[in-house]
Amino acid sequence: MGNWKLEVARMAMYTTFPVALFFYFNQPTYFEEWVTNTKRQILPPENVKDKEAFHQLIRDMRKKQMQSLDD
Repeated sequence: MGNWKLEVARMAMYTTFPVALFFYFNQPTYFEEWVTNTKRQILPPENVKDKEAFHQLIRDMRKKQMQSLDD
């Protein structure tokens, strides 16, 4: 077995390594581009034409629902 200096060095490595990885991988510049691209793939920018078609569909469905309730 080693002496106390070896144990101190091992303990320093055990605590420094995870902290250094945490510091490196949590830098905003490291993953900012990746996050932006992923968000754009999942939630593409809104299209005005598609938005208006969606609202028109909602109005039509409400109108049909109100007509069925009146009958």
